Amino acid sequence: MTTADSTKTPPTSPLPPFPIVLRIKRQDRPDAAPYWQTFSVPYRPNMNVTSVLQQIQSNPVTANGEKTSPVNYDAACLEEVCGSCTMIINGKVQQACSVLIDPLRAKCGNAPPPPIIIEPMSKFPVIRDLIVDRTRMFENLKRIKGWLPIDGYYHRGPGPKVDPQTQDELYDMSRCMTCGCCLEACPQFTKANTFVGAQIFSQVKYFNLHPTGQADADERLEAIMGEGGITDCGNAQNCVKVCPKDIPLLDSIGWSGRAATIHSIKKFFSK
Repeated sequence: MTTADSTKTPPTSPLPPFPIVLRIKRQDRPDAAPYWQTFSVPYRPNMNVTSVLQQIQSNPVTANGEKTSPVNYDAACLEEVCGSCTMIINGKVQQACSVLIDPLRAKCGNAPPPPIIIEPMSKFPVIRDLIVDRTRMFENLKRIKGWLPIDGYYHRGPGPKVDPQTQDELYDMSRCMTCGCCLEACPQFTKANTFVGAQIFSQVKYFNLHPTGQADADERLEAIMGEGGITDCGNAQNCVKVCPKDIPLLDSIGWSGRAATIHSIKKFFSK
């Protein structure tokens, strides 16, 4: 062996070809009781959870060899943009398209890896299997008028200028994909209450900072000052830890709280 050859990094040894085992929490109907099924899929490198679910869907047979119905799940963009494939994977809420199998197996070395536990989000009603109803998130966006107001579709020329610092802030918040991770991790957000959660506070800041969105700024602040609004936030800070887009949600919560307080003071003295 030459000196040049001896300095080369040895190739990484491939992972053992143990099958990929998924233990999935299933539910046939919204009013049905949940149950668990285990599936085994032949290992291939560079798979993600979505591709494993696709394999199961093409051949819905349990690890015990029993035929069953295909596992239902949401998927659209397959590149962590739409947020539809959000589910709980090994106890953490995240996107099935961005969770890779190889890093999970690498932790086990040459030992057989344990089953990957897949569950639907628990803070939203289950429609079937891993599909949940996120309507509440979109209704809350309506509640705060999560859009820029216009008075027609005719050409009005260039919009108002936005300084670079504000553009950077707006970009961070614009990356929200309404996936529900922040709400799943929030102890204040439950099926039994009306709390809107960090996603909405971030969108209030986003639209109220925008020069055009400021036309409805007071209405948005009024919306988060009501039931289920900013005063219901317990500042657990779980939301920012699980956000797949690293949106500064704590900044948005603090900004929304201050803006709501200033608005209420102005409203009091304007009477």
